[in-house]
Amino acid sequence: MDKKRIVFLTGTRADFGKMKSLMKITQEDENFEVHIFATGMHMLAKYGKTIHEIEKSGFKNIFPYINHDDIDHMDRNLAKTIDGFSHYIAETKPDLIVIHGDRVEALAGAIVGSLNNILVAHIEGGEVSGTIDELIRHSVSKLSHIHLVSNEEAKQRLIQMGEDKKSIFIIGSPDLDIMNASNLPLLSFVKEYYDIPFQEYAIVMFHPVTTEVERLKEDVKAFVDALIESKLNYIVIYPNNDAGSDIILQEYARLEKNPHFKIYPSLRFEYFLVLLKHARFLIGNSSAGIREAPYYGVPTINIGSRQNNRVRSQSIISVPCKKEAIHKAIETALKKEKVTKDVDFGDGQSDKKFHQLLRSGVIWKISKQKQFKDFA
Repeated sequence: MDKKRIVFLTGTRADFGKMKSLMKITQEDENFEVHIFATGMHMLAKYGKTIHEIEKSGFKNIFPYINHDDIDHMDRNLAKTIDGFSHYIAETKPDLIVIHGDRVEALAGAIVGSLNNILVAHIEGGEVSGTIDELIRHSVSKLSHIHLVSNEEAKQRLIQMGEDKKSIFIIGSPDLDIMNASNLPLLSFVKEYYDIPFQEYAIVMFHPVTTEVERLKEDVKAFVDALIESKLNYIVIYPNNDAGSDIILQEYARLEKNPHFKIYPSLRFEYFLVLLKHARFLIGNSSAGIREAPYYGVPTINIGSRQNNRVRSQSIISVPCKKEAIHKAIETALKKEKVTKDVDFGDGQSDKKFHQLLRSGVIWKISKQKQFKDFA
C-alpha cells in the first residue's frame, strides 16, 4: 500500500478527545502521514487555548487556524473555516479527511473534502441530538463518503438517510479507548494539578441551545441559582463557544468568589475523565452526561432540550430548566447508586478497528461519487 496522507480536523476539546486515540494509532504507523488542522475553540485563550493540549500529546504536523469571527454568527465562522481549510488541503493534498460529530468545523471539513474530490470519513454520524447540532450532523453525513459509527442503531439511521451500507463501519465511540485505559492518572494527582480542594463534588457542563437563545438568560439564572442554593461543591467547565455562551459566562461570574465552586475554561480530556469517574453526578446539558457519565455509572441530571432523543441510560434524570425541578433532581441523583453501563457505544477498541480499516484497504476503494440508496 502506498503511503497515505490523513488530515484530522478538530475544533473543540471534545472532538479532540474523541479522535485522539485514532490520531495516535495512525501516527505510529509508518504507512500513514498524519496531519492535524486545529481551529475553533482550540485557538481561543478565553477557552484555554487547547491547541497546547494537542501539542503536549506528542502529535506532529499541527496547523493552527483561527476561524473565530463572532459567536452570534455561526454561519460566518463556517465560511471562514471553509476558506482556511480549502487553502490548507490545496497544499497538503490529503488522501483522507477525518471529522467528528456535529460542529460547524466538521461541516466545513465535509464541504471542502467533497467539493475537492477527497475522501471524507465522519465519526459518530447517524446519531440524534437537539438544537442546530441535529441538522449539522446529518448534513455532514450526507457530505461524507465513509461513516465510522458507534453502534447498529446509528448505522440503521444512515441507511434510512440513503447512505450505502457498504460505506458504514461500526467501530464504537473512540473516547471509550481512553476511558477504560489503565494509564489514566490518579484522582489525587488531578486534584493537585487543578488545585481542587473538594473531597466530594459534582461536575457542571451547561451549553447554550442555539435555537432557544431568547430564553437562555432566564434558564441559566435558574440553573445557577439552584447550584448555589444546593450548597454542594462543583467543578464548573466553560460552555462551548456557540451563540449565547457569553450569557452563560456572565451568570458564572456570580460563582467566582464562592468557595463551593471551581471554574475552568477547559480540562485535559484524560483528567476530565478521572474527575468524572469520581463525581457524585454530572449536571447540565452536555453530551458527556449522555455518553461518558453513564459509562462510569455516574448519575446525570440532564437539563432542558439540548439532548432530546439521545437519553437512553437508567442513570440519567431529565428535567426542565426550572429551579425547583433541578433541586429535586439533585436530591434524586445523590440517592442513586452507580449502575453498570447500559448503553452500547462499543468495546473501547475503536482505534484498532479504525487502523485495521485503513490497513485493509477497504475504505480506499469507496467511491467518491455518492448515490442515494433506496430501500430494496
